[in-house]
Amino acid sequence: MKRADQYPPMSGAPLALATLALALATFMNVLDTTIANVSIPAIAGSLSVSPHQGTWVITSFAVATAIVVPLTGWLAKRIGEVRLFVSCTILFTAASTLCGFATSIEALIASRILQGAVAGPMIPLSQSLLLRTYPPEKKGTALALWAMTTVIAPIVGPIMGGYLTDNFGWPWIFYINIPVGVVSAYITWSLLKDRGSAVIKTPVDVTGLFLLFVAVASLQLTLDRGREFDWFDSPFIVTLAIVSAVAVIFFFIWEWYEENPVVDLSLLRIRNYTIGTFALAIGYATFFAGVVVFPIWLQTRMGYTATWAGLAAAPIGIMSFLLMPLVGKNLHKVDLRIFGTIAFGMFALVSVWMGSFNTDVTYFNLAAPRFVMGIAMACFFVPLTTISLAGLPPDRIAAASGLTNFIRITGGAFGASLGVTVWDHRTAYHYATLGEKITAYNPGATEFLYGGSSPLNQDQTLVALSGMVERQASTLAINDLFLLSALLFSSMMFLVWFTKTPFFDGKARS
Repeated sequence: MKRADQYPPMSGAPLALATLALALATFMNVLDTTIANVSIPAIAGSLSVSPHQGTWVITSFAVATAIVVPLTGWLAKRIGEVRLFVSCTILFTAASTLCGFATSIEALIASRILQGAVAGPMIPLSQSLLLRTYPPEKKGTALALWAMTTVIAPIVGPIMGGYLTDNFGWPWIFYINIPVGVVSAYITWSLLKDRGSAVIKTPVDVTGLFLLFVAVASLQLTLDRGREFDWFDSPFIVTLAIVSAVAVIFFFIWEWYEENPVVDLSLLRIRNYTIGTFALAIGYATFFAGVVVFPIWLQTRMGYTATWAGLAAAPIGIMSFLLMPLVGKNLHKVDLRIFGTIAFGMFALVSVWMGSFNTDVTYFNLAAPRFVMGIAMACFFVPLTTISLAGLPPDRIAAASGLTNFIRITGGAFGASLGVTVWDHRTAYHYATLGEKITAYNPGATEFLYGGSSPLNQDQTLVALSGMVERQASTLAINDLFLLSALLFSSMMFLVWFTKTPFFDGKARS
């Protein structure tokens, strides 16, 4: 039997089918990170638990995924890339079925943990398998097609989740994975079963696995429960943060010197990989903070439903979908650092635009900057992923992609938690500042409270005024968040120029 690297690149209908199968699995995977968000109230009510307990449906999936993602390279060596990808896809489909069948919160969380664990290797392996099947001159196109699914799925997720929950019931947000998973697994195995990487029976790094589990689980719990326990004013959160920090330090020390590590930290010695991954993580964390806060603000302060909040965010996928193939075709012709600069520059400009919102903002004015942001997204994922993976030999791409996605996912978790925290604190600040102006010496305030033209009594008038102030304060706070994001994006414009060219000469650069 020939080795995987002895097979020529695919072409024609087989290549198109293989791309479709890998894209479907990636889309299904990424979709499940967001589709449950808008369904939590329905799930909590159906299973007779509080919405707070219902959020574990999301966090259990995230924790399991974050723990397993960096193990992708190690697992791929022991099982083989194609066999691991197909196995994970089948198990993901089975876990989705169990999620839909769950009749208790404990059963649902257990199924989500299984689903998240097998989801971990799927995204980096889809990247690796795509790059193996495409000819060298079309690898940029391959990454562009992959990135299109990772960008569009989070946009579709909340809209689809709300629609399915409202019209068919929450289990259907999981049942829709069944036909997708079956088709993806069947086509992938049929076309790629002989193209997987060689199987190498490396020893199990038990210590590294344990340290990774403790570090990621503690970190995720810190981020997830920080707001609930008032962050570092809580001994519980302080303890979790210390445990996470100590575990991370020992994990890095252990893995750096371990002969058969579960995570290949030697990749961080490669300049392009380190800078590309760091820029991708910071950019994604900053972007994801806005992705999380934006719909919350619309639903809790601006009177939008979950569906309309999703529709306001959705336009970002239009330009991304249209431009990513064009970007992918020109990766070999244009300096990738120019694409990165365009991405971060557009992110910064749009963030400034979104930092000018007021309480009278219309749907069009909300959707327009999201539409333009699609240009930044098209120039963001593919070029930066290409920079980080440039020059790596095929047998290291799965490990590199796994570590990159782990750092990106962790960055997104930080961005989401910090974004909500900044928004909350700035809302409180602006609420107090605006409240100081409501005095007996303010003609507008006294007219509103005591003018007598309102049908409300004084207590009702005070409640209405408080709501108006809170709405204004939250809008000023989200403006602050977007302006801070603009500063972070601007700084990333310069970081990408510390990478080294060329990016397509087949040699890893240190």
